Amino acid sequence: DESELLTVPDGWKEPAFTREDNPKGLLEESSFATLFPKYREAYLKECWPLVQKALGEHYVNATLDLIEGSMTVTTTKKTFDPYAIIRARDLIKLLARSVPFEQAVRILQDDVACDIIKIGSLVRKRDTFIKRRARLLGPKGSTLKALELLTNCYIMIQGNTVSALGPFSGLKEVRKVVLDTMKNIHPIYNIKTLMIKRELSKDPELRSQSWERFLPKFKRKNLKKRKEPKKKNTKKEYTPFPPPQPESQIDKELASGEYFLKERQKKRKRVEEIKAKQADAVKKRQEERNKAFIPPKEKPVVKTKKASTEKKIDIEAIKEKVKNAKKKKLGALPVEEVKLKMAADEKKKKKK
Repeated sequence: DESELLTVPDGWKEPAFTREDNPKGLLEESSFATLFPKYREAYLKECWPLVQKALGEHYVNATLDLIEGSMTVTTTKKTFDPYAIIRARDLIKLLARSVPFEQAVRILQDDVACDIIKIGSLVRKRDTFIKRRARLLGPKGSTLKALELLTNCYIMIQGNTVSALGPFSGLKEVRKVVLDTMKNIHPIYNIKTLMIKRELSKDPELRSQSWERFLPKFKRKNLKKRKEPKKKNTKKEYTPFPPPQPESQIDKELASGEYFLKERQKKRKRVEEIKAKQADAVKKRQEERNKAFIPPKEKPVVKTKKASTEKKIDIEAIKEKVKNAKKKKLGALPVEEVKLKMAADEKKKKKK
């Protein structure tokens, strides 16, 4: 079946490249060099014997120049794998970008690749760049840890670069997340998508289908409107005629008749204008000063009517109450209740 030919069985790995595949070795010598920062010098000096041992298994020489601040890798006559020098180049690049040797040495494996993403030139402002880079790390490195678990990649953020180490499919996702974060898209959206994709890939029936209906579609909610300028420059209608020439000082004097006055009269007129302006200014100043002496308008006093406290006292009613109180004994029943009680007792006797 064609379907069986197109699919790759689970757990299949490409066979390793051995000396039998290239018994005669390489014809030419290849070399790569890279510079490293000053703060990496002490670490590289310690771990360099391990680097030489790891590359020696692939018959690649490695030299460390502390004076120049560079690392160099070269092939030898015994080197049989032509791609070993490319892996050695990636190894020294990762070491220069602060990736620890324990992780960087994995690049020598066949199913592991690396990607160094430059993020320094993606954002203009330095403060914004630092905030977005910190967003990749997350609180206590939680976002970076989640991204590493979902992509099966080791990620190292250092300065203006992000170094990633892992399988090809994971590196593709890491690059997308990093570039989206620098474009002000929060990494949590991409992490949610990756989680859904991981669950969908477990189902063998959905592998050949489109996953568009399952993946979330996020829309931007906080769309800031463009601020309109306070002064709007409106274009005037085009006219072929030039604007009228402004009047000169002589034209104004001719229109007012001042041009024909003598010099003495002109001076007198100017003095009068200055005095008139001064008089107006003095008048306004005096009015403002007098405002403090003008009393405010008082509210009219409203007289409140006193409530009549005197009440008519009925003396006769009080006398009757006192008489009735004297007749009554303390705890005795009223006269009417006594009569009713006596009548009820007589009825009971007659029935008996």
